Amino acid sequence: MRLPVRLDAVLIQAVIAAALSFAHLHDLASAAGQDGWKAWAYPVSVDLLLVAAWRRLRSGASKAAGWCWFLVALAASLGANVATAGLLDLDNVPAWLRILVAGWPAVAFLGGTLLAHTAPAAASVPVAVEPEAAGPLAEPEPEKPQLPVPHVPAALVTHARKLADEHHARTGSPIDPDTLRARLGVPAPLADAIAARL
Repeated sequence: MRLPVRLDAVLIQAVIAAALSFAHLHDLASAAGQDGWKAWAYPVSVDLLLVAAWRRLRSGASKAAGWCWFLVALAASLGANVATAGLLDLDNVPAWLRILVAGWPAVAFLGGTLLAHTAPAAASVPVAVEPEAAGPLAEPEPEKPQLPVPHVPAALVTHARKLADEHHARTGSPIDPDTLRARLGVPAPLADAIAARL
């Protein structure tokens, strides 16, 4: 049976970095007066906000909110990593840092809620209007201009073909654009352009 996750040096490095960052956030929260389960909830909260912001950035829509909350969570994570590197006396945490740690849950809740429940602006759908029976014939509307097709590098198409073949071998069905987008990590318009070339 094939593992769904391929182990490689980058994945191992990512797990080690995540564990160290998680420990630094826990240590800082604990030093700032958050004991027990609350000290363990802080790293989870910061990391989940990072993941939610990263998902918004990769979705291809409403990137401003994604960048804003990604930078807020990154600052919290990086700040904890630097603070626990000996630059801060963890036995005598300043009051301003205790306030920041105590206020983090509200900031994380706001960011997570906005990222999860703020939908990107939906395209307006034209409503069909029934023609009047006695009125004059209306002129046909001009065709809407087509959006430009994004440039797709040949190497990306080759990689997409490989992914599509693997998907077909595993599932027995052709890969759909949404799955292709998720596997490649590209915006939807680019995934559609790639799928058209497969």
